[in-house]
Amino acid sequence: MNNSNLLTSRLRFVACTLIFLAHSSNAIAEKPAVKDSKQSIADFNATDTLYKAQCATCHGVDRAGSIGPALLPGNLSRLKAKAAFSVIKNGRAASQMPAFASKLSDSEIQNLTDYIYQPSKLKLTWEEANIRNSHKLLAENKKLSTKPQFKADPMNLFIVVESGDHHATLLDGDSFESITRFKTHFALHGGPKYSPDGRFVYFASRDGWVTKYDIYNLTDVAEVRVGINTRNIAVSHDGRFVAAANYLPNSIVLLDAKDLSFIKKLEVSKEGEPSRVSAIYTAPQRNSFIAALKDVKEVWELPYEKNIGAIRKLPVETLLDDFFFDQDYRYLIGSSREKKGGVVIDMDSGKVEAEIDLPGMPHLGSGIIWKAGERTVLATPNLSESAVTLIDTKTWLPIKKLETKGPGFFMRSHENSDYAWTDVFFGPNKDLVHIIDKKSLAIIKTLRPEPGKTAAHVEFTKDGRYALLSIWENEGAVIVYDAKTFEEVKRLPMNKPSGKYNVFNKIHYSSGTSH
Repeated sequence: MNNSNLLTSRLRFVACTLIFLAHSSNAIAEKPAVKDSKQSIADFNATDTLYKAQCATCHGVDRAGSIGPALLPGNLSRLKAKAAFSVIKNGRAASQMPAFASKLSDSEIQNLTDYIYQPSKLKLTWEEANIRNSHKLLAENKKLSTKPQFKADPMNLFIVVESGDHHATLLDGDSFESITRFKTHFALHGGPKYSPDGRFVYFASRDGWVTKYDIYNLTDVAEVRVGINTRNIAVSHDGRFVAAANYLPNSIVLLDAKDLSFIKKLEVSKEGEPSRVSAIYTAPQRNSFIAALKDVKEVWELPYEKNIGAIRKLPVETLLDDFFFDQDYRYLIGSSREKKGGVVIDMDSGKVEAEIDLPGMPHLGSGIIWKAGERTVLATPNLSESAVTLIDTKTWLPIKKLETKGPGFFMRSHENSDYAWTDVFFGPNKDLVHIIDKKSLAIIKTLRPEPGKTAAHVEFTKDGRYALLSIWENEGAVIVYDAKTFEEVKRLPMNKPSGKYNVFNKIHYSSGTSH
């Protein structure tokens, strides 16, 4: 190594170390212990030393992340170990992740891979001081234009999350041309959320970074790290607050939507029993956030009209960690992993209105509703059974169960469309998409957009004329369909486009999409 390269290497090391120290979580060291590990204790200790020498400056001594993402099992759930081995060995394109093939043997790389998929042996916390210290203002609102700096309908834009290389594309929903493509934090999760006027979009990453992006000016505005493992965020319907749901630590963090500055951190527990927060939602008509708790038998409502941070706790008889709401946000429909079925809670009274026959593992977070004659139908895909369940929201009784070619993950429709689309996300038929007639409640067509490749996550344009579908692969695409004829209109190559989010549909809480 020549002197110039050596100096550059040392400067990079110093910079990484300083950033790590500035943002490090409060980790209390414990003696490493190996349980159900592929590695012996000796191998584990050697790998622990190797990790600290090669990885800690960017990913943290506690693996909680710093300038690099957190390397913990919960944060890596979407990255298979085989792919992680390849990243360590070969590096990651368009990132600061170097290749270690010339430094480490394959056995050392395998040991590092096994190591990062084990739970941390450190006590991991992320406190108010950590949150405040991570906060960055990246642009001044007053210096930014209040008008879009491009020619496109600002209400018919899509944010497309490309998780293959951690970027997002701003897509014109009329021409289906990219306006810009920009880098995001590692592993966005929970779907971006928009400000009420559609100008700003907020992202959350799996390892706790919340970012505010100005769509009109095509620039990041602010960012802050709210936790170590974050599930999703919600934006209040009045545009004043952002709430973040954390698995680790067990908390809800409240931010000022203007600049993502810290407001309050709420520890989540019941009688000393802590709980992960599965998700958080905004309920517009109620002027509140509603949180799903993974580990305690309560639903939390956080009113924000007057006193942000107050908590209304609704006791429930079983753990409810996946929610759906009717359009008025009067009723919460929750599913339980403890037992089959679901419950309907009247949010006004806090009482259980009904129990619902929901077989398998319904994915209520991707449920939708529509009018079918005099009935309002709730439809939900199923993560464990080859079925879509249809429920009458007046009686809360099942209407029918539609058999599908495999378990599904996402359902979508639009008020102006006669059809609902549901994918077959799991199993050998992952390349299929079913189209359901909303009047006859029957599957009337099945598409195979690209044989052998996962087809998932449909989102409609603001008028419902076109449906956009993802080929959920690294060499994937967004396919535009005519929503009436089901004919392909256009195919846009993209890098694992995991989700597409239309501005108009999201800020108007369309009944055909997730909120």
